[in-house]
Amino acid sequence: MRPTVRLLTGTALAVAVAGQIAAPAYGADPGGLELRPSTVVPGGEVAAGTAACGDGGSAAGDAGAVGAGRFTLAPGGPRGGAAGRFRVPPSAQPGTYEIVARCAADGREVRGDLVVALGTGVRGQVQPHGSVKTGVGGALGPDPVQTAAGVAALAVAAAGGTWLLHRRARGDGI
Repeated sequence: MRPTVRLLTGTALAVAVAGQIAAPAYGADPGGLELRPSTVVPGGEVAAGTAACGDGGSAAGDAGAVGAGRFTLAPGGPRGGAAGRFRVPPSAQPGTYEIVARCAADGREVRGDLVVALGTGVRGQVQPHGSVKTGVGGALGPDPVQTAAGVAALAVAAAGGTWLLHRRARGDGI
């Protein structure tokens, strides 16, 4: 039993150490495309910036994946890099979109992920509204007359069933 425990413990320790060595540090790529906010609602504005183009560098951005088209990143951004803005169209669907920028000087391409969501939680969630189109009718339809007729039919069936069970319990038969 002891050799098995030592073997398992040694294996677990080796895997943990290897995971720490091989794991990349958070934020290790200083040349990525920073998007702020990284989660936005349709119609919101996004600021994009990168230090990958160097001091005083500029870039051409492409937010076509989300439907916002092209935008320019001019010098004067974060850490001396390039910065620009674009607006997410109100018709954008929720999901994750890749935004790309290409440095003007050397053609280096940087990427960033933008999440489009119904609500950000900062100013409150956007609540879903409307009905779900499943092909099966709901409990309360749009017609109050049909709803009342359905309730009346259920009441008659319940009363008739109770009456029949009561007669059967007394022995009167059906």
